[in-house]
Amino acid sequence: MIDPGTTAAGGATARRGLSICIPVYNERDAIGETLRRCLALQVELQQVGVQDLEVIAVDDGSRDGSAAAIAEYPLVRLIQHPVNRGYGAALKTGFAAASHDLIGFLDGDATYPPERFPDLCREIVEDRADLVIGSRLAGAQTEMPLIRRIGNLFFARLLSVVGRASVSDSASGMRVFRKSTLAVLSPLPDGLNLTPVMSTRAVHERIRVVERPIPYNDRVGESKLSVAGDGFRFLSTIVWTALTYNPVRILGLAGLAGVAVAVAVAVGLVAARLSGVESLGPGGVLAVFCALVFGVGGVSVFALGAAFNYLVSLFHKRPIRQGLFARPLFSTPLERHFLPAGIVCVVAGVGASAVSFALSLRGWPIERLWLYLSGSALVILVGLQLAFWSLIMSVLAELSEQAGGPEVQ
Repeated sequence: MIDPGTTAAGGATARRGLSICIPVYNERDAIGETLRRCLALQVELQQVGVQDLEVIAVDDGSRDGSAAAIAEYPLVRLIQHPVNRGYGAALKTGFAAASHDLIGFLDGDATYPPERFPDLCREIVEDRADLVIGSRLAGAQTEMPLIRRIGNLFFARLLSVVGRASVSDSASGMRVFRKSTLAVLSPLPDGLNLTPVMSTRAVHERIRVVERPIPYNDRVGESKLSVAGDGFRFLSTIVWTALTYNPVRILGLAGLAGVAVAVAVAVGLVAARLSGVESLGPGGVLAVFCALVFGVGGVSVFALGAAFNYLVSLFHKRPIRQGLFARPLFSTPLERHFLPAGIVCVVAGVGASAVSFALSLRGWPIERLWLYLSGSALVILVGLQLAFWSLIMSVLAELSEQAGGPEVQ
């Protein structure tokens, strides 16, 4: 990442500035305090190497007189949306209008502490980060409601799973980042889910992310966040954004979960047989059905994720694949073993079905043989799936090399 604080000629330090963007929607009672505290940061910012400050308030179609309250501060640059377009849309308007090399933002409801902006800026000025997140969950005093705290902890764990990076507060609404990173972080959504999407993109784009603890106060006025609706939106956008970078990280885990169900059922059936159980009741038949569905479906979903990773790599012209596991368990990608594994499965399934047919000719009742035949069909179908997907991914890898893209890692 190029540091905009240094010029191309001789590495002389350029004049740094911070543009603070504040989205405002019906915050008349709180916005004045937020603006006063932001405008009072000039001296503290200069002490960490940020000489200039501008405050941009984007009124997102407020109906309570928020724009008039903002206009009382002539040093604040007011931009107005004629209609409400959303939290993310208001922030993106502010980002586009920002004139300095550092961009910060926070909510206008007096929940976040503007006094922490110098601390966040220091991480970028000293070249330790490109994006600094003010974390409400990193140990500082917080008045965040319990249900929202639980939700944010869940999203943090989810991001660590899909992105293999730890971000304790992926939805924090107080951040500072280099303006030059906007091209990499975009596109960003127009809604409240802008912050988790930004966090997810930053992790996958390998932007240097640092978190600094901040206190969090109870908001002035009624919250606009819907715990259920916005929580689901946060979840879906984190997963969807991760799918555009490393599909096998999500689909692979889902596929392995399906295969694990099938294996668990198989182990249970063997254990039941060894303990003397010779027939299956309704629950046992349902378990076999689930094993067939989850086994074939799990392999298909896993292979789909691996194939999508090749497509993503081909599109981005870079080794975008990060793998499924935090630490590699195999010296080569797991899908490279699909073809030999598929051949083994097909041979084993055909062999088991042939033995079952031979036993039927010797008088074994179908009540004993149907389970073996079902298992044989499952193994054959899994083997064919692995062989087909191996062929597809071999073609994609060849296309990636022909297009001049890097080899998928």
